[in-house]
Amino acid sequence: MKSLYLVAAVTAALALAALYFDSQSPVVAAAAATTEAPAYANAAYAPQPGRRPSVQEMTALGRTMFFDPSLSGSGKQSCATCHSPDHAFGPPNDLSVQLGGKDMKIAGTRAVPSLRYGQNVPPFSEHFHDDDGDDSIDAGPTGGRTWDGRADSAHDQARIPLLSVHEMANKDAAEVIAKLKRAPYVGQFKATFGETIFDDTDRAFQAALMALEVFQESPADFYPYTSKYDAYLRKQTTLSTQELRGLELFNDPTKGNCASCHLSEILPNGAFPQFTDNGLIAVGVPRNKKIPANADPRYYDFGLCGPERTDFKDRPEYCGLFKTPTLRNIALRQTFFHNGVFHTLQEVMEFYVQRDTNPEKWYPRNRDGSIRKFDDLLPEHFSNVNMEPPFDRRPGDKPALDDAEIKDVIAFLKTLTDGYKPESKPESK
Repeated sequence: MKSLYLVAAVTAALALAALYFDSQSPVVAAAAATTEAPAYANAAYAPQPGRRPSVQEMTALGRTMFFDPSLSGSGKQSCATCHSPDHAFGPPNDLSVQLGGKDMKIAGTRAVPSLRYGQNVPPFSEHFHDDDGDDSIDAGPTGGRTWDGRADSAHDQARIPLLSVHEMANKDAAEVIAKLKRAPYVGQFKATFGETIFDDTDRAFQAALMALEVFQESPADFYPYTSKYDAYLRKQTTLSTQELRGLELFNDPTKGNCASCHLSEILPNGAFPQFTDNGLIAVGVPRNKKIPANADPRYYDFGLCGPERTDFKDRPEYCGLFKTPTLRNIALRQTFFHNGVFHTLQEVMEFYVQRDTNPEKWYPRNRDGSIRKFDDLLPEHFSNVNMEPPFDRRPGDKPALDDAEIKDVIAFLKTLTDGYKPESKPESK
C-alpha cells in the first residue's frame, strides 16, 4: 500500500524528467512564444533539444550506468560497489568508510548510506512543517540527501560520487562524458536522449544524472515495501510476541523513543512509514579513530555546518547535525552513524541508552581522568546535542532500556528487512 500522494509525486517527477528533453512539448512551445528568457532556463528539469525519453528507457539506462565501473577514475568502482543491491543499496562490508579514488586506496570521510526509500525525501529546508494540519510546529532543518542534506534530488546526489576525489574520482563532467562515449552502451544512451546528445557536454552530463535519478525511482528496486512489518501493516501476517514488545518499546516516548525521529505508523495520507522524519539531529557519537582524516586533530566533520557543506559554515548552531537515516533494512548494515563508528545493532542500542548513564564506556578520558564526552565536537557545539529521551539521564542512572528490552527492539528492527514472503493462509472449507 502506498499513498496517492507518493504515487502522484513520483509520477510528476518522472513526467518532468521526460519533459527535460522534449523540445516539441506544447508547454515548451507556449513558454518560448511568451518570453525570451523562460524562468526554467537554468533549472535542473529545463526542457532541451532532443527526443523525449520514456521512463522505461531512462530506468534501463540508469541501471546500466549504476553497475558500470568504467565510469570511475580507477575503472574498478561503480555506484553499486558501495551501494550493493544485496544490502539494500548500502555498503556490502563493515568498513567505517569505503575506499575509492584513482587507485582505490583513498578512504572516504563518511559511512555510505542506503539509497532505498529516498523517493519522497523533501528538498532541504531550515524550517519544515509536517503535513499533519498543524503548521505551528517548526521541525527545523529537514530534508535533502547525503548526511548533511546538501543534495536536493537524486541527480544532484549522483553528481557527488562521480566527481569526488575519494570516490569515483572523475576530474569533471567532461571526463564522465568521455567515458560514456566509449561505453559499450553508447548507442543506448543516444537512443534514449537523441543522436545529438553528446554535442553539448553539460547537457549530456545532466542527461546521465537524470538517468541515474530515474533508475533510483524504480519501485521494485528502491522502495518495494516487502518487509515483514509491511505485511503486518497490511494484515497479511502477525508479529511474534518479542517483535511486538520491541515495537512497543520502539514507540514508547519514555523508553526507546525511537519513533520520535523514525516514524513507524501509517501516515494520515495513507503512506507507509519511511522510518525517518528526514530531519537533521546531533546525537554526539564518539569520534572514529579508524577514519584516516581523523588522524588530524584539527579535522572535524560537523555535518550541516561543514566541511563538505559550506553554505552554513558560519552557523555554529548547526554543527554536529546529520540526517536521520531510514531504519528500513537496518539489519542488513554492518556500519552505523555518519562516521561508521559502530558495527552492530547491539552497540547502537547500547550507545543510545547508555550515552549519558555510562559515558565512560563510549568516550575517551582526558589526562586528568575526566571523560571527554562528545569528543567529535567542540565544546561550543555541545548545546546542539539532543537531550530528549533516552538521552535524558545522568551518570549512574538506570538506562532507558535493559539488555532484554534491547534484544526485543532489535528483534523488531529485523522485521524492517525487505524480501519477506507471508505464508499463504489455508483455504477455508
